[in-house]
Amino acid sequence: MDPNSTPATGPQPVLIIPYVWIGDFVRCHSVVQLLRSAEPGRPIDIVSSTLCAPLADYMPGVRRAIVIDLPRRRIGVALQRQLADRLREGGYAQALVMSRKWKAALAPWLAGIPLRTGFAGEARFGLLNDMRFGERKLPRMIDRMGALALPRDAPLPTQWPLPELRVPTADVTRWRETRGLAAERKPIVALSPGAVGAGKAWPASRYGELAHALVKDGASVWVLGGPNEAPIAKQIAEAASSAVRDLTGNDLRNAILALAAADISVTNDSGLMHVSAAIGTPTIAIFGPTSPWHWKPLNPIAAILEPPGDEPARQRTQIEGNDAVSHRRTDDVAVETVLASVREALRQRH
Repeated sequence: MDPNSTPATGPQPVLIIPYVWIGDFVRCHSVVQLLRSAEPGRPIDIVSSTLCAPLADYMPGVRRAIVIDLPRRRIGVALQRQLADRLREGGYAQALVMSRKWKAALAPWLAGIPLRTGFAGEARFGLLNDMRFGERKLPRMIDRMGALALPRDAPLPTQWPLPELRVPTADVTRWRETRGLAAERKPIVALSPGAVGAGKAWPASRYGELAHALVKDGASVWVLGGPNEAPIAKQIAEAASSAVRDLTGNDLRNAILALAAADISVTNDSGLMHVSAAIGTPTIAIFGPTSPWHWKPLNPIAAILEPPGDEPARQRTQIEGNDAVSHRRTDDVAVETVLASVREALRQRH
């Protein structure tokens, strides 16, 4: 197969190998939508970690997730061979390798997938036979991901398809009943205080102050996140009251269903920001040392809150990336600012 040709046509399935982070996994649904618009009948599968696998269940157009937990800091040859065996059974015509890591392209090569598309990344000559260049000239992660689903040198669209997580109402109702949340008073505000990366998390004490004010307003407050956020959830509950529910845990599905049930989502620049935006829950995102232009969700959100007094740097971020804002602190976003945004979002929702 000519690697310079357009992707295979017909019913032959295509495989997406995404980055392992939650936000980037959600972004991959834009690629799914792009592939579906080009070839509506083509099956699309995605490789997933156990953590991200629940997201695929709510992504229209994804046939299935191939779940495997590959190691982060080593190649994991035995697991790569195991994955390759599973991919070989899938009969894939093409693999889109979103991750730039060398090892991300190993299993598709071992599986003999005819067309293996990806950026050069970590010198993946041989592993990829549809090698793309110019990755660093594409400023956003979605631009890099989406470019791989287009023919070589094709211009990028002015707007990418929006990611979508379609969560059935019946699933949310059943989950609330199971968790003893069916009678929770409205409105429900979900707080996602976790973040990966230095300085991206709004302080737990600020989330506590916000929760206290929201409870006084008559809202139910749910705290979401993984096990690392459990101590923060406890601190938030202590600052507010028993009206705060700690819904942190190991299963991302709980956070997905909680965000689908919530009226408003307040979050740092994190994976759950992308989840709530893709669900369509009005999302208030707090940014500090990262550039919203580069990292915000493609989906419309209720508000982006940034530290005040930095307009020139903010205007430069499209060119300079995070360097222009890396000095900023989420600490400088006031509780009153976030509370006002939540109240306005609730007013517009109701």
